[in-house]
Amino acid sequence: MAKFNVVDMNGQHVSEIELSDAVFGITPNEKAVHIAVVNFLANQRQGTQNTKIRMEVSGGGKKPWRQKGTGHARQGSIRAPQWTHGGVALGPKPRSYNYHINNKVKRLALLSVLSDKAANGNMVVVDKFACDEYKTKAVVAMLNAVGAGKKNLLVNETVDAKFVKSAGNIAGVKTTFAGSVNTYDVLNADKLIISVDAAKKLEEVLG
Repeated sequence: MAKFNVVDMNGQHVSEIELSDAVFGITPNEKAVHIAVVNFLANQRQGTQNTKIRMEVSGGGKKPWRQKGTGHARQGSIRAPQWTHGGVALGPKPRSYNYHINNKVKRLALLSVLSDKAANGNMVVVDKFACDEYKTKAVVAMLNAVGAGKKNLLVNETVDAKFVKSAGNIAGVKTTFAGSVNTYDVLNADKLIISVDAAKKLEEVLG
């Protein structure tokens, strides 16, 4: 069990918390992280790219000239791939890029990036994220107080509409909750700012 300082939204030390080494203290597995990140990015792809093949291009129903006797190369349609404005041969069509990876690998990757953030001092534990009203200014003040980086991931235990809305307009800030934390978002953030309840929830789910 490793001890971490707990601060409030003003950056003041309020207590300490012990977090499991099984979640926040393992030796990172770079291979698992790579597999999980590539999988995440592939699953984000829309796969809507499309090209028209020769039968989908408008026109070209008539043979442009007779088969023999003109001196031209034989042609069956002005919409064949070798013609300008013709169909595309073997072009991309809509497809899904989604694929599944082993849940053990996915879990190991998440544990690896959480442990890396904790080991390098890039994880800040906050007692709670509290917003009584929709105030972006309050979240900006909190980020400055806790020493946030250029890119920050804020993790709460559950979705708090006021807090999420207040942080939504701030560049370089992404909010999520404990049940939706993924390897890519943690890895991509300079600072992981997590509430006590969210940290305990991750321990419960991943430990």
